[in-house]
Amino acid sequence: MKTLKEHTILYDATCPMCRLYTGAFVRTGMLDARGRAPYQGLQEGSCPGLDRARAVNEIALVNQRTGEVTYGVASLFRILGNAWPWLGPLFRFGPFAWLAAKAYSFISYNRRVIMPARADVTDTPPAFHRGWRAAWIGFAWLLTALILYRYSHRMIGIVPPSNMYREFAVCGGQILWQGALIRILHPERSWDYLGNMMTVSFAGGLLLAIFAGLFDVAGMHDPRVATLAFLLVAGAMLLEHVRRCGLLGLSLAMSASWILYRLLLLAFILN
Repeated sequence: MKTLKEHTILYDATCPMCRLYTGAFVRTGMLDARGRAPYQGLQEGSCPGLDRARAVNEIALVNQRTGEVTYGVASLFRILGNAWPWLGPLFRFGPFAWLAAKAYSFISYNRRVIMPARADVTDTPPAFHRGWRAAWIGFAWLLTALILYRYSHRMIGIVPPSNMYREFAVCGGQILWQGALIRILHPERSWDYLGNMMTVSFAGGLLLAIFAGLFDVAGMHDPRVATLAFLLVAGAMLLEHVRRCGLLGLSLAMSASWILYRLLLLAFILN
């Protein structure tokens, strides 16, 4: 694996995901020991060719020798293509590069609702993009509903059989229910909250999928065990929901409403 020398990638120090993958570039030798730096600590005038506003949304890779700057997925392609030259033709293939750029934007503009952290007053957050935030909410809604539908079959005998339409309605109803409350209590935080809430739902769905896989490997098909796992995941989701609301500075009313929606839903399903 070749090291891309004399290059520095400028990452978002407030973003846990950004710290993770840029740190991996250094640890694996794709970049040298001085190959990453937080853009928050960049001194004014230290990189004349850098578009600072763009670098907040698209990670910048600076050539220390020439001053050339690449952004976004092009920065990642340069690092990975240098480490694994055989990937070069794929990165130059137009349709793949287009899809990769869209996927990058999808993650980058939503990175702080995927893995949030408490920001300070000097922080420079990524720009808000309504389209990409709506895409994340829709993506999490559809995938979570599909996982819940598949998992619900494991709990038959404890709860009534479900169908795909009900699970889509359940997940979509949560967006409408919580969306109405956040618009009343904290309208300026609406999109950030809904993005975080759906990340919690999606993470819960992934945990259920993991449990389902483990149950299949163990040959365990007891609905009581599946229901217990579901309740454990729901408890973990509640704790994460409360944590994220704290990071956003939201009142406990949001978590109380989140619980109330599920209790009303449970009463409806059981009756």
